[in-house]
Amino acid sequence: MSAVTDAKSPSSLRPARIEQVAGSAGTGRDTTGGPENGAAGAATGVGTARARGTHARLNPAAELGFSGDPGQHGDPDDGMLHAQRAWDGTLATNRLDELGVNAERQRVETKGVTAAVGLLVDGWPQDVERCVRSVVEHTDAQVLALDLGNVDGAGDVLDVLSERHPERITVWHVAEEPHWRGGTATWGESRAKLLRLDDSDVHVLMETSGALLGDALTPLVAAIVAGAVAAGWHGMEPSDGEWQGAVAEDDGWRKAEATGWREAGPGKVRALSGDLLAVRRSAALTALPEDANYGGNADLELSLALSGDLVVPEERLPVERLGRHDVSPDYRDRECRRNYDGVLRMLRAS
Repeated sequence: MSAVTDAKSPSSLRPARIEQVAGSAGTGRDTTGGPENGAAGAATGVGTARARGTHARLNPAAELGFSGDPGQHGDPDDGMLHAQRAWDGTLATNRLDELGVNAERQRVETKGVTAAVGLLVDGWPQDVERCVRSVVEHTDAQVLALDLGNVDGAGDVLDVLSERHPERITVWHVAEEPHWRGGTATWGESRAKLLRLDDSDVHVLMETSGALLGDALTPLVAAIVAGAVAAGWHGMEPSDGEWQGAVAEDDGWRKAEATGWREAGPGKVRALSGDLLAVRRSAALTALPEDANYGGNADLELSLALSGDLVVPEERLPVERLGRHDVSPDYRDRECRRNYDGVLRMLRAS
């Protein structure tokens, strides 16, 4: 099996223009998700057909003291008129946002930029199936899956999916079981293999404990096209806390409470969580901590080693957590602590 190891800079990705990533005006509503995250149903607005037998008022705004006739410009010093115009402009912006114009703009901007989702598969076959199917259904990205030891038949699930979607899913199987089960396949080495097997502009690190409810990748790729080196679902910032020696029970932000980091974003952040993280592949090749046995806190080390802006998009991404993929608590705490020692060294040096 040969590997693609080029680290050329993707010609489609522009230099940094971070102002396009954070701080833009909008409604704050997700425009790429399903009914849970956005409004459903037919849009209404200018040009909507009037119901037969009804009589529209010629100038309803005038009844409230506003100049609603397009032919009436009114007194430019009229504060009420100014307020009406501002309100009309806000409504128009909201309608455009609801129609998915922002999502369409991002799709245009990212056209021609290739992306692939890298998955480490080490068990939990039901979650693996949902995760992979969600990427295929909601995005155009390639899926690159590395199966470690066919734990609980998860590798067999990958084979079924790749036979169903041979043009989208590529699977590699290794006999080594994951390190957390006593095997030799570590997180860092396995992730490095996926990076080198990928030849896309943007490489997406995704955990099989999550699934997409809509196109969550286009906003991440759009942020990178605009100049960021990486973009993710969740951002993190160092806090004043210290390592507490135990992992909190709250799913999703266990490491934040245990290691003195807090959730951050949207906008520019110091680090990104590895549950869904898109990165310029050429940059990740030299930043990935290949010596990490386990993924906990290794994503922080990767983030700190990247040179450039890391961002969380303004819009809420349509992603769901499928459950907790727990390993032995003793193993998890030991490896998280080992990885975090590297993170502390990088923080002190910065």
